Amino acid sequence: MSAPPQPVPPHLDPDIVALIAALQQEIDAQQKQLAFQRSELEYAQVKIQVLEERLRKQRIEKYGKQSEKLSDLQLELLDREPAVSSEEIESEADSGRLHEGDAKKSAERTPRRKNQQHPGRNELPAHLERIEEIVACAADQCRCGQCGAPTRVIGYEETEVLGMKPAVHFVRVIKREKRACAHCIEQGVATAAAPERIAPKSIFADETIVEFIIRKYCDSVPLYRQRAILMRDLGLDVALTTINDAVLRVGELLIPMVEEMKRDLLQGAYIQADETHVAVQTPEKKGENHRAYFWQYSAPGKGVVFDFEMTRSKKVAEEFFKDYGGILHSDGYVAY
Repeated sequence: MSAPPQPVPPHLDPDIVALIAALQQEIDAQQKQLAFQRSELEYAQVKIQVLEERLRKQRIEKYGKQSEKLSDLQLELLDREPAVSSEEIESEADSGRLHEGDAKKSAERTPRRKNQQHPGRNELPAHLERIEEIVACAADQCRCGQCGAPTRVIGYEETEVLGMKPAVHFVRVIKREKRACAHCIEQGVATAAAPERIAPKSIFADETIVEFIIRKYCDSVPLYRQRAILMRDLGLDVALTTINDAVLRVGELLIPMVEEMKRDLLQGAYIQADETHVAVQTPEKKGENHRAYFWQYSAPGKGVVFDFEMTRSKKVAEEFFKDYGGILHSDGYVAY
């Protein structure tokens, strides 16, 4: 509240009296504004406190009863983690509350290395072949700048960089001998046996097919992109089905290994099973996707078998587990 105006002495000039009255009105207006802002600030503080309590309650509901022991700062840090286990929450609770002041003091105790040293160049593997490349000095560096006499090499400044030789494609011409007796026509012609190949009728050699497999399953390069690379680099326009057939042939050769992995699983006493759908295309329905399924079977410490089927019918599980007598761990799908 503003103080009551004091009586103006009668000897003051009327202009001064008017000025004092105007200043008093301005002071009164500013005090009212200040009082209003103070009330707004108090309301904002109460609102922030309510929101903080609401946020804390939501976080405690999210992380469980153990999180009640944590400070707001610890709960905020947990929110920044992509996934938090119950063990991590319990460990954080056992470590005691962390407050803003504690975090600030910890940061102050940790010295900042402004001039941190560079870790240095990576050492290149010793087993790689070393090919030396000598860079000669310029002509004016080959003579002494003072007496003009020719200088001599006293050593080298060495730098190692990782080079590579681009893949070189070539056509391997397989010529199988054909032999015949010049005297005994009835003996006919004998031809050398064809060498063993991954895909005997394919235009691709074994090492090319293996490269398709490595790029697809290790480097995530789809076959249609590898086909485009062949067209770009070699001008070889090969059908995608030709590459697919070669890769599928590798899968056929691996079937005995998969069967052995299945036998190993079924001989155990515990198997985990699940299935997931995948979109596929077949010649029967061109341009549209079918829904197929990967049935997955595994056990701790053993391999994982993926069984591709066009159906989710229980017949798939019945066929796989027909001779199994152990524990089956699944998600409760009725087919199991």
